[in-house]
Amino acid sequence: MKDEIVLVQDLIHEIRGKKVMLDFDLARLYQVETRTLKQAVRRNIARFPPDFMFELTLEETKNLLDSSRSQFVTLENTGRGSNVKYKPFVFTEQGVAMLSSVLRSETAIQANIAIMRAFVRVREYLLAASSVSLELKELRARVDLLKQEQEENLEAMNDLSEDLRQDIDNLYLAIGELSAKIEEKKNEPRPRIGFK
Repeated sequence: MKDEIVLVQDLIHEIRGKKVMLDFDLARLYQVETRTLKQAVRRNIARFPPDFMFELTLEETKNLLDSSRSQFVTLENTGRGSNVKYKPFVFTEQGVAMLSSVLRSETAIQANIAIMRAFVRVREYLLAASSVSLELKELRARVDLLKQEQEENLEAMNDLSEDLRQDIDNLYLAIGELSAKIEEKKNEPRPRIGFK
């Protein structure tokens, strides 16, 4: 079962900002021909609004095929290859769920269960990833705050060091002046102590 979910997860793509599955991948999972799946969808098109299912443009299809050629063995085996004539339908999670009401075979039911589980896994993964991303963002903000505080502390210490240096210079200057006065006093004649 876990292998089925991993297999299905690999078939979920992001197109137009939505997590979707392609009609030929779904047909393979349901063990029906792609044209049979598409016919069933067209007969029940009212069940598939644009947020459940949409058709790719030829350019989107070519770009998708070019970007992940290895995943599309099924498409190449159908004779389409890179000369795409038919634009695939893509189904969102809700669209895949709706397919279960259109395709009622036992295989379709089991495939739908695996697909729904895969979509849940993908959603859980994205939630976990966004949670980790949020935690990283908070940690970065804390590190930036600590860095700023450290810079401010270093600046304050530099200011303090400058003040301290100035005080030490003033102290040496005062000591120098006192030393000069003491030398002057030494050279002055001393008054005699005692009686005359």
